[in-house]
Amino acid sequence: MSETRNVRIIQPKMKLDAINAEVRARKRVAAYARVSTDSDEQLNSYAAQVDYYTQHIQSNPQWEFVSIYTDEGITGTNTKKRSGFNCMVADALDDKIDLIITKSVSRFARNTVDTLVTIRSLKEKGVEVYFEEQNIYTLDSKGELLITIMASIAQEESRSISENVKWGKRKSMQDGKISLAYKHFLGYEKGENGGLKIVEFEAKIIRRIYTMFLEGKTIRTIANTLTDEKIPTPKGKKVWSVSTIVSILSNEKYKGDALLQKTYIADYLKKTVKKNEGEMPQYYIEESHPAIIDPKMWNLVQSEMKTRRPDRRKRSNGNPFAAKIICGECGGFYGSKVWHSADQYRTHIWQCNRKYKEKTFCDTPYLREDIIKEGFIEAFNRVLGNKEPYIQRFKELLPLLADTSALERQCGKLSDEMNETETLLRRRIEENAKSAQNQDEYEQRYDELADRLTLLNNMVAETESEILEQRARKEKICRFLDELRQAGNLINEFDDSLWRATVDSVNVSISKTLTFLFKDGTEISVVAPENK
Repeated sequence: MSETRNVRIIQPKMKLDAINAEVRARKRVAAYARVSTDSDEQLNSYAAQVDYYTQHIQSNPQWEFVSIYTDEGITGTNTKKRSGFNCMVADALDDKIDLIITKSVSRFARNTVDTLVTIRSLKEKGVEVYFEEQNIYTLDSKGELLITIMASIAQEESRSISENVKWGKRKSMQDGKISLAYKHFLGYEKGENGGLKIVEFEAKIIRRIYTMFLEGKTIRTIANTLTDEKIPTPKGKKVWSVSTIVSILSNEKYKGDALLQKTYIADYLKKTVKKNEGEMPQYYIEESHPAIIDPKMWNLVQSEMKTRRPDRRKRSNGNPFAAKIICGECGGFYGSKVWHSADQYRTHIWQCNRKYKEKTFCDTPYLREDIIKEGFIEAFNRVLGNKEPYIQRFKELLPLLADTSALERQCGKLSDEMNETETLLRRRIEENAKSAQNQDEYEQRYDELADRLTLLNNMVAETESEILEQRARKEKICRFLDELRQAGNLINEFDDSLWRATVDSVNVSISKTLTFLFKDGTEISVVAPENK
């Protein structure tokens, strides 16, 4: 027997915030617009988006206009650098926005994870996002599934675009086309034909940096000098750093060549830039644009940087004698000391840095700075006194010194063998991946090829270094001969710039004999004045 049950409906209680929401019928609406490049076409699209959304929101009586949040010339693959986007999300989470309108999922973000995390954060606060192109409301029951699908498609589209851009850049490199961040690169601007054009007043700064370095100035001294003279850095900053000077001194573009793809984007989502250490091909273009620095001078600077590197700390004080005077007994450098620093007999002397640090003390003598200077004057005057036959002798030697053809042929053969070895190594790896191999034999052959490749790579690097050193030595001699020609008669007093330009090192013996090694390779021994 069926029973008829009485069912009483209990009406829901209206909570205070629900009543307030009902009273406040108008939704607070914002829009988000973004373009990812600075091209004129995209900027027009950007302006059109802003204008469209402003009118669209303000024309709806049910909506209250909040703002149009924008990002101009910013990629959508990562939200960290999108200030407009981040500000909009912050305002939405702070209960200032009820609805966000944007053109599409790809305009919102091309990263699936970022898209979903942001949407869920907004959803928890009751903030809805509407994607016009896909007609998706995020508070709809199907919204998240559709967004996941669309965001994944957008992310794949971004990957495809990234690959196309990479291909386009590689093709431009293969064609010898060069692009620069001109705003942050001193000395060049974009010319009318798209190539590099020298900016002369900036080029003077570059030439000065190279000249100061070859005169013996330390990199720190050069940086401090430019800072003191209030010359702006390539990025427009007031203070020059050592790394900026090093970058300028080692950049091949200043000699008219260009090495392309020094870095590459390792992750297209995070835009992680990585130094290219062989993972990607590089392209070297000779005489690709007008040179600011003569290639011979550039080669000499590279050689000098390599020479200075082991004793860069000892040179850091900028003293002309730092890292120049060598102990003939232990091979260590002489360092500067001050005697009687607090009285009238205050004197600067130089002595072996290891003199009192080792169990067996060095017997080489200390030297006053005036003794070093007098020794240099005598040594240099000996060269000057016989300079005409001296210059003639080196004129005959220079063609031999300049000939690097044998080394270049050797380098070419080594490079060819290295490429063949790399091909064999790749082939072995591919064969092992495709079919079963005896792993002991495979690993043995792999190790042999890998070791050979490493050896060849080192041999190529050493040969290239020899070529650079030979070219640099020739340039050193040419510059030394120029100094001799300009010096004229015998010198009577110490000249700091002449010292820096001509002396490579001074070896001090126990008998207080100073052997000056000049940059052309000439050695002249002088008995220190006090021992005469």
